[in-house]
Amino acid sequence: MLINQAALRFGTLALLLAGSALPACAQDAVTLEELSVVGEANPGRSAAIAFGVAAPPGSAPSVIEHPVGQVVTGIGRDDTIADRPATSIGSVLVNSPGVTIREGNGGRDVVISIRGNNARSTGVIKNTVVLEDGFILTQADGASRFDLTDPRAYSRIDVFRGPQSPLFGNYATGGAIAFRTRTGREIDGYEIGVDAGSFGYLSNYFTVGGVSGPFEISLFASDVRANGFQDHASYDTQTINLLASYTPTPDNRFTLKVINNTLDTNLAARSSLAQYRINPYQRGCAAAASAAPGCTTFNLFSNGAFGTTVPVTADEGGFGRNDRRTIVAARWEHDLDAFTTWRTQLGFDERNFDQPVYTNAYRGSFPSWNFLTDLTRRGDLFGLPAVGYVALAYNTIDNHTTTYNLAPYGGPRLGALIGDQAAVQSNLGGRARLELALSDRWTALLGLSAESTGITGRNVAYGYAASGATRTVADADRTFLNVAPEFALVFRPDTAWALRGRVATGYTTPAASNLFVTPAGLPGNNTQLQTQENLGFDLGADWSPIESLRLSVTGFYEFFRNELVSQSPGAGLQAYTFNAPASEHRGIEVGADWAFAPGWRGTLAYTFDDQIYTRYTEQLSAGSLTRRFDRAGNQIPGVPPHQLLARLGYDVPSGPLAGLGAFVETVVQSDFYLDNANLLKAPGYAIVNANVHYSRELTGGYAKRLSLYVEVRNLFDTTYVASAQNLANSISGTTGLQNGAAVLATTTGSVFAGAPRNIVGGMRLAF
Repeated sequence: MLINQAALRFGTLALLLAGSALPACAQDAVTLEELSVVGEANPGRSAAIAFGVAAPPGSAPSVIEHPVGQVVTGIGRDDTIADRPATSIGSVLVNSPGVTIREGNGGRDVVISIRGNNARSTGVIKNTVVLEDGFILTQADGASRFDLTDPRAYSRIDVFRGPQSPLFGNYATGGAIAFRTRTGREIDGYEIGVDAGSFGYLSNYFTVGGVSGPFEISLFASDVRANGFQDHASYDTQTINLLASYTPTPDNRFTLKVINNTLDTNLAARSSLAQYRINPYQRGCAAAASAAPGCTTFNLFSNGAFGTTVPVTADEGGFGRNDRRTIVAARWEHDLDAFTTWRTQLGFDERNFDQPVYTNAYRGSFPSWNFLTDLTRRGDLFGLPAVGYVALAYNTIDNHTTTYNLAPYGGPRLGALIGDQAAVQSNLGGRARLELALSDRWTALLGLSAESTGITGRNVAYGYAASGATRTVADADRTFLNVAPEFALVFRPDTAWALRGRVATGYTTPAASNLFVTPAGLPGNNTQLQTQENLGFDLGADWSPIESLRLSVTGFYEFFRNELVSQSPGAGLQAYTFNAPASEHRGIEVGADWAFAPGWRGTLAYTFDDQIYTRYTEQLSAGSLTRRFDRAGNQIPGVPPHQLLARLGYDVPSGPLAGLGAFVETVVQSDFYLDNANLLKAPGYAIVNANVHYSRELTGGYAKRLSLYVEVRNLFDTTYVASAQNLANSISGTTGLQNGAAVLATTTGSVFAGAPRNIVGGMRLAF
């Protein structure tokens, strides 16, 4: 439990208040905009644009639109999507303080973390809830991926920072990301576009949208492919994203959401830090026998099961991913009266994958269902303007994964079956919030979430030797009950200032897949994992003395219990997860947006994030020796203490060159530790991007608008680490002493280099 009995009674009162029938009041007694104080929403945006949700005309504001007391960054299209070739969502989300970007596994896959909560992952997104147009895209095991996310489809992205379980339930210990697609009203016609650039990059896309009577529709589709800047890194991916609505009456609105993404990508080898320094882009690595210095190889069993091994490169092993993600969801929104809205939505989400990666191949299908029904009431409570919200949520996933050894050559070629995992994971919970305007200057928030999680499953692990095969069974039957309250207070002394304080809690239960990977990186029993819990304190201020200036500063201090930490035990082995009993995350986030002169604009997003273990003893074994090491006071690996985005741009405001603009930006990330003993660091970096763009309205023809842009990324051709898997420490089997940084530096399976200098340009026509 995250709270004591007093706090539980306090949160229960909030639940009752939020769920009560609030007395009706005059229509203009309260609006969400008047009650809401959030973080760095960009200045100059229309207040009519929904916040995180694309909805039919006449829709009531969702609870995630301008939630009181939350620390939220709103990212619009300017300088992030409309005027630049955004090849992945990472180049967009880096605009938010608190967000760390890692290169993912192939294609445009990126790994996003908020306040370092997922910085240790190099695969799926964890500790963050992802939504699109109000529909949940995080499956019931807490996993999200950004393969299906083409930045061209979106008009706005909102990043919620800090523990968010009272608003989003399980897995929101780091926060949430809400994508908003462009609606038919915004598109009002159709657009076609093409981007092309270095390393064979080519993106063709189109968007169509409009309104006809009670119907509104927008459809986005893209085909993206590239050769990649590393050996064995080519990919192609196709995305379809549909948003449609039907409004038969003013009180009833229906929304349909469909996303389908297919991905076929080769996967380059993750190198050791030592190999990265010799051959960062893994070039000249087609065959192990003739490989260039610094090439990463992986040892595969000659017979695919046991015995002698042979080294293979990524090409020889055929490493890659062939994945499909399909989402179909629908929502009914009904106004019970002028102040009360009831929403019910149901979604189906399937992740299907075939991933021959390094020494193993993973095949599986993860179908899931997501159900949410909620009630929002806007009115008066005790004569004070209030917004009450209650919700019931249920989601479930039925996963089945088979794991094989990879066999060498002619790949990808399957060897022996080494793991067969089947599990069902379900979450059932309720949430409630009450936003109360205590006066024209003070606004308070009470929130509460309670959720039950159940995991049942079995993993069968197979081992092979000349003497025969072995079979080991691990069963899981776990239940978790979590309760998370939240309290926030906002003070507006005048129109320029907003001061906010927030205390919130979050929880993340282990996924079924976490329970079946041992510290040896093999299928087996790891079923003792506990729920990750955090208690966070935010204190911040927003200052906007004029419309063209917005400054936000937030200090945060979060206490974690049983933090779920993942790391790699070595090359080709699966990352495993363990609980660190106690840890602390603390830092400062700064966001600024300033249009300081006609046409000029500066943007800043900075994060200082200091994370340490406060109670954790690690046990390491080698041969017959076992040693224990106290990690208290050590930095948690994978988290860069400093991260910065700074951008300066100019757009010609008027005259014959109006529509012409340019900007230059730098992305800076400090070095970070790769291991629990803090012996080895991945180096930091600073890269510079430069952009020129032009847009103009067209008259007298069929086309309405032309947009052109070109961007040079990594202008100074900096070699840098874009992703690094955390590494497990080890001891000598002879002396029992902990192996030093030199041993860690030669451990493969960790590092991806970032892209060298590259140029991407494109055009878009609107009709």
